[in-house]
Formats: sequence, C-alpha cells, structure tokens
Amino acid sequence: MRMVDLIQKKRDGGELTTKEINFIIKGYTDGSIPDYQMSAFAMAVVFRDMTPRERKDLTMAMVNSGETIDLSPISGVKIDKHSTGGVGDTTTLVLAPLIASLDIPMAKMSGRGLGHTGGTIDKLESIKGFHVEITREKFIELVNNNKVAVIGQTGNITPADKKLYALRDVTGTVESIPLIASSIMSKKIAAGADAIVLDVKTGSGAFMKTEEDAYRLAHAMVSIGNSVGRKTIGVISDMSQPLGFAIGNAIEVKEAIDTLKGEGPEDLTELVLTLGSHMVCLAGKADSLEDARKKLKEVIKNGKALEKFKKFLANQGGDSSIVDNPAKLPQAAYHIDVPSKEDGFVSEIVADEIGTAAMLLGAGRSTKEDKIDLAVGIMLRKKVGDKVKKGEALLTLYSNKSGVDDIIKKVYENIKISDYAEVPKLIHRIVTE
Repeated sequence: MRMVDLIQKKRDGGELTTKEINFIIKGYTDGSIPDYQMSAFAMAVVFRDMTPRERKDLTMAMVNSGETIDLSPISGVKIDKHSTGGVGDTTTLVLAPLIASLDIPMAKMSGRGLGHTGGTIDKLESIKGFHVEITREKFIELVNNNKVAVIGQTGNITPADKKLYALRDVTGTVESIPLIASSIMSKKIAAGADAIVLDVKTGSGAFMKTEEDAYRLAHAMVSIGNSVGRKTIGVISDMSQPLGFAIGNAIEVKEAIDTLKGEGPEDLTELVLTLGSHMVCLAGKADSLEDARKKLKEVIKNGKALEKFKKFLANQGGDSSIVDNPAKLPQAAYHIDVPSKEDGFVSEIVADEIGTAAMLLGAGRSTKEDKIDLAVGIMLRKKVGDKVKKGEALLTLYSNKSGVDDIIKKVYENIKISDYAEVPKLIHRIVTE
C-alpha cells in the first residue's frame, strides 16, 4: 500500500477502505508518512469530503492511535459535554456540579484555552489551591464518591489528532467537516464517556458562522458518536453575542456561582437547562425533557447543586469558601465603564471582537506560552435587545492596566445602537440522527 495511491484515490472522489484509513493514520503517527503527503491528503478531503463510514473510520483510527480512558470502574452512565467554543461560555462550570447533584457521574477531562479567555481548567485555577494534577485512580475515586471531578488532558490521548490538527492549521485545511468532526469526536470517545451532548455554536463568536454550517458539523458528529455506540445529541446554540455577561476567568467563576444559586443570566441559565435536560435523559434519570428540566431546577432551588460545587472544589484542593465569598477570587485593579454615546437599543454585540478585547486585557492567550491574568475581563451591562440611554454603561472593563484606549475603541466599533433591536434566538435546533 502506498500513500501516493491513497491521495490520488481520494483526490479523484474514491471511497477509502477501513484498512486504508488505518494505514494513513498509523503511518502519519509513527512518522513513516511525511507531512507533505498528509497535507495533500487533508486537502483532498477538503475538496472531496468523506462518506459517513469513512468519517467513523477516521475517528476510530485516531482514537486507537494512543491511549484511551477506561471509565468502567465508575458506576452509572458517564455523560460528557462538549462545546465548540465561544465567548463567555461558562456552561461546564455550571453543568458539572448540576448534573452530579442528580447522581449522574461527570468524569470531565478538560484543557486550557487559546483565544478570548482560558479553558475550563484556567477558569477553575482562578480558585486558590484548585488543581487537576491527580492520578487516574484518584480521579475515578472522586467521581464514584462525589459524582464529579476534572482532570487535565493526558499527553497520549489521540496523538494522531494532535499532529494532524497542527498540520491543518498551517496548510489551509482546518475548515473541513469530516476533519473537524473526527478531531472532536476522537477526543470525546477516547475520554471514555457513554453518552455525549454536543453544544455546537453558530454566529459571529463561533467557528461555524452560519446555522447551516453548524448543522452540518453537528450532524456529522452525532452520526459518528451513535455509529460507535455512544449515545450522542447535538444542540445548536447562538453565539452571535457573548453568552451571559462575564468574559474572563475569575469573573466567569463568579457568574457560574450566581447561576448555581438561580441568580445567573437568563441566556446562560436557559442553555444550561437545555443541555442538562438532554444529559439527564441520556443518563436514564428522567422520562422526558420536561421532567429532566424540573429536576435540574429543583436542585438549584434547594441548594444541592451549589453544595456539590463546594465539595467538588474542596476535593481538588480548592478554597470552597469563594462560593460564599467571591471577593476572594482574583480582583482587577481597575473597573472602567464604557458608556453609550447615544440613546437607543443594543442591536449588535459582535461576539468574537468583544472576545478579542477581553484577550487584549490579558484574559486569554494568543500563543500557548502566554500567561493569563485570571482577574481581568469584560462584564457586559447590556445585551442585544436592551434599551440604553446616553452615558449608561454598555460594559465594564476589568483591567490591571489603566491605559485601555485601544480596547475601548474596539468596543465601540463592535457594539451597535439602533432605534430597534431583535433578541436573537438562543436554541436554534436539536440534532439527533
């Protein structure tokens, strides 16, 4: 078998066999297939696409390129949630303790983030003492005893995907549904979950800008998950404006605590209840989505979800007193309000540009080596559809530097005030196979 023949076969629209796909991924992982041939293959996939069977085989070849996580020692149906990213996406911080408080195991493997703000681990490390460097045995013990724990991503999960992703990033082959779907799903499957709920974003702050592209990606991932025995559902949600009000690390932790108290932003709360309801149903803990939502609301109301969050933090060395005293979280030196220049309604908040403004404050990384300032970020004071008066704050910059004129300029360029504004739909559609 020769790689050049397989490149030509895919280039000409042929369907690769399981054996051929395994040959490609094994060869690229062990170095016998060079970057230039793999980049040619990736470009052929961009132009020719893949069949559902090829997508499944590509995913499983990447799963089998490294170690997989065995969660069988954990009792119950293990549920995982994946978001395709966005601005102010605090859902994991809320969902993990919320789902766990219904005795559903949340064995979460998370990473650090590039982009607007840190990843889930960065946010959690805003809490003094919290750490994810725990053994696999301790991780399983914590999930069995408390139903929730978070561990950092192991270095040998899907090594083929890591190599291929880095290559795609520099060869113009990132935007391909089969390559994106297999990349995401290989990591989720290798992480050992029994069922997966996918939060696929659409809008200016999302990778998939249009609903149709988001649907194509969600459908591809749901199809892969179900075809390999993982119960999978996709929720397409809006990211045309930031989710919630907080865009940062410590301030997102504070917003997650507010949401677990039942005092969070309306859109974040609704998305958490939507995703959570599907998770509860997949775990077999509710007969319907309505029943699942009722149970989730109840554990917020009676405080069980908040107590679960405290226990989760304490179990991993974190200072759980921040739940009752969020002032113990890292605090920015300056709170700078950005006022509206006119009366009207907020008609647009360009999510990715406002996210970039938060990154420029220090809330995120542009390279892996960048150090995050956990205290800084942006707190929205108005959302799309809200009425605003001249001089009223549109948002507040949480900064550790006083010179932020360039960031204020970016904010004004990306928030529009009009005579009329329509609130965007939060949940666009649910994708099942």
